[in-house]
Amino acid sequence: MLFGRKISFDENDFDTVVAACIAGNNQAQRHLYKQFFGYSKSICLRYTSTTEEAEEVLNEGFLKVFNNLGKYDSNHPFKAWLRTIMVNTAISYYRKHKKHSEDMISLEDAPYPKFEEDIIGQITADEILELIQKIKPVYKNVFLLYVVDGYNHREIADLLQINEATVRSHYVRARARLQHLVKQYYPNLFPSDWAVKSFRGNEN
Repeated sequence: MLFGRKISFDENDFDTVVAACIAGNNQAQRHLYKQFFGYSKSICLRYTSTTEEAEEVLNEGFLKVFNNLGKYDSNHPFKAWLRTIMVNTAISYYRKHKKHSEDMISLEDAPYPKFEEDIIGQITADEILELIQKIKPVYKNVFLLYVVDGYNHREIADLLQINEATVRSHYVRARARLQHLVKQYYPNLFPSDWAVKSFRGNEN
């Protein structure tokens, strides 16, 4: 039960906030929710396609947070624990609502330009994240899990319920698609004689 019994806590003492939340203190739970709302929503927005989807994931994620707060180990950063829950909730939402509609990837996704690390590095993290939202979720999620949230390929395969080879393929395609978008939206970063090479050619 989220908003229930009262128990004293100090807003400046995180341990007492957590203890009060576990005890069902509605004020402590609201305080924790407000404190980490922005951070959590930013994670949910990365892994969803619309604000409405992000809010669904956010609400479900916080429900899991409060239901499992007693399992949180205070020896580890709370944000890392919270992030894991939000990411897992977002991926579960994706698997439930999007997986089967994206099993088949159209041929138009095949040829992409060679990925240039130095060119990608010339735009900001926020600009990159904005472009990533334009990538198909089936690729985007792999890219975010690996690059932003630090999961390895095996962990991503387990989360998305696909094999590791597919994870690696999706990651390379996401990188290539990202550079394609960078060229489209930031053409000034590319030399005039920049040559487009096929994705298959980049694998060899």
